[in-house]
Amino acid sequence: MTTTAAQQRARQRQAYDAYLAECPARQLLNRIADKWVTLVLTALADGPRRYGELSRTIAGVSQKMLTQTLRGLERDGLLTRTVTASVPVRVDYELTALGRSLLPVVASIKAWAESHIEQVRSARVEYDQAGPDRPGRPS
Repeated sequence: MTTTAAQQRARQRQAYDAYLAECPARQLLNRIADKWVTLVLTALADGPRRYGELSRTIAGVSQKMLTQTLRGLERDGLLTRTVTASVPVRVDYELTALGRSLLPVVASIKAWAESHIEQVRSARVEYDQAGPDRPGRPS
């Protein structure tokens, strides 16, 4: 049976092919590939944390970015936000089972970055020193 190009694209969309721009899996991949997501998830690896703890642990994250990241992760079901009535109000963030299932992947990426940064730095220096006329380098 012969299928048209449109039918083939429809079948690919049903299979969640992240190479397709409109694929929902690509949207999720965009979320979990974000550096702040990796850092938030790994910061929550040992258990629940309050917003202020996360902010102090993740140096350089702005209040806006941390809030957006936490909201996105909560929306995607990767963490929960628990509000406890007290003075002041206490808000804790904790990984869900789904978030914990992603943790080994992002923790590995974080560990890889930490252990290979010197090799990457050396490669960058070598690349930059070669200049724009380097053979094989795009112009």
